Amino acid sequence: CFGSGMRKGEVCGACTGALMALGLKYGQSEVGDVDSKLKSDDVCVKFLEEFESVNGSYICNELLGCDIRTKEGVEYAVENNLFTEFCPKMVESATLIAEKLIEE
Repeated sequence: CFGSGMRKGEVCGACTGALMALGLKYGQSEVGDVDSKLKSDDVCVKFLEEFESVNGSYICNELLGCDIRTKEGVEYAVENNLFTEFCPKMVESATLIAEKLIEE
């Protein structure tokens, strides 16, 4: 479901998955837990800022350099092995950043 920016070329699926994991670690477990909400928000912003700093963007179409909502964009991505070579690097990057934030 998360791949290709949820099939819309938007937020990279690797980022979405990492943010879900960070939300499980830092998110609210009870309604009204403002401290957890603020911590979760802070970690989310830190993650996205670092991912963008390292990779240039966290938007799928920008990362891939093509519009994967179009047939031509998908063909470009396939022909250039983006899904098999580039995307796994984004998964690794997202995982390493999330891991670092969890260990802080």
